[in-house]
Amino acid sequence: MAGCCAAVAAFLFEYDTPRIVLIRSRKVGLMNRVVQLLILAYVIGWVFVWEKGYQEMDSVVSSVTTKAKGVAMTNTSKLGFRIWDVADYVIPAQEENSLFIMTNMIVTVNQSQGVCPEIPDKTTVCQSDANCTAGSAGTHSNVGVSTGRCVPFNGTVKTCEVAAWCPVEDDTDVPNPAFLKAAENFTLLVKNNIWYPKFNFSKRNILPSINTSYLKSCIYHAETDPFCPIFRLGRIVTSAGHSFQDMAVEGGIMGIQIRWDCNLDWAATLCLPRYSFRRLDNRDADHNVSPGYNFRFAKYYNDPTGGEHRTLIKAYGIRFDIIVFGKAGKFDIIPTMINVGSGLALLGVATVLCDVIVLYCMKKKYYYREKKYKYVEDYEQGLSDDTHQ
Repeated sequence: MAGCCAAVAAFLFEYDTPRIVLIRSRKVGLMNRVVQLLILAYVIGWVFVWEKGYQEMDSVVSSVTTKAKGVAMTNTSKLGFRIWDVADYVIPAQEENSLFIMTNMIVTVNQSQGVCPEIPDKTTVCQSDANCTAGSAGTHSNVGVSTGRCVPFNGTVKTCEVAAWCPVEDDTDVPNPAFLKAAENFTLLVKNNIWYPKFNFSKRNILPSINTSYLKSCIYHAETDPFCPIFRLGRIVTSAGHSFQDMAVEGGIMGIQIRWDCNLDWAATLCLPRYSFRRLDNRDADHNVSPGYNFRFAKYYNDPTGGEHRTLIKAYGIRFDIIVFGKAGKFDIIPTMINVGSGLALLGVATVLCDVIVLYCMKKKYYYREKKYKYVEDYEQGLSDDTHQ
């Protein structure tokens, strides 16, 4: 109990203050200067030069619009001779920060409501009505509702009959090469407007130096035309390290990245967009379940008798997502003073590190510890004791 009270009294009634001790040691002195130099290099090189710690920062606010151009020609037994323009292969016409280009498709023409046999597979092939469950609809299928009957699909195979849009779609074989393989030469105009609200600074990727005649003839190239906002689709995909013709068969997702990093302490003309490209959907050769990108849509019409029909299209294609990011910085005294103060405080680390080595690691640590710490009794209490004596 007495020891505990003594510890509490020592804690309450003792005060320590730093004492400056000059230690003449080459090892400790050199280590101290090296640590101080490293801290200065970090503060000046990393905080101020690389991270621009003297600037106030702001994130970009962006809007994007796109416009595709290009015409393709096809001639097939099912659709005949046909010209494809933007209204045919851009679906939908406008999206937010993205654009879908149809490159391949499976077309099922002249469908109407009725009953018909399903496409043969391991779940639909049957021998009798007992193999078909009336009223069932597969959770992983969008064909139709089973009637419970087993009907001939052709001369040798029977399948379960369904109530559906007939004839049902057969998407077993995807066209290869892609139906619209000419899409490789289509072009995409990307118009990007950016704004840094903290600095009230705005700009767009169609730079002031670009005129109408240049815009009609330029195609983006990383070396010869790095600021042209018109991109050839094939070059976007190859720049990401993939083959356009391979990707066009089953579709995929491409990212067009626009980076705006602006130092507003310099001229506004030096604030320029930087483009890069990458494939966003996973393309793992060892695990390639449900690859690509596709969806279905239909075009409806009525025959002369008023009967409803449709053409079902399973569209494969490439979706281009435009991703805009970046930051801007401008000199401000507040972050400058904060980082200067933090740097000066860090210099104290050198003293702490050297104290630890001197007082606990060196051979003469007890000698240095004796010089470092000095214990002083209460002066007033000492005078009082002398008076009583």
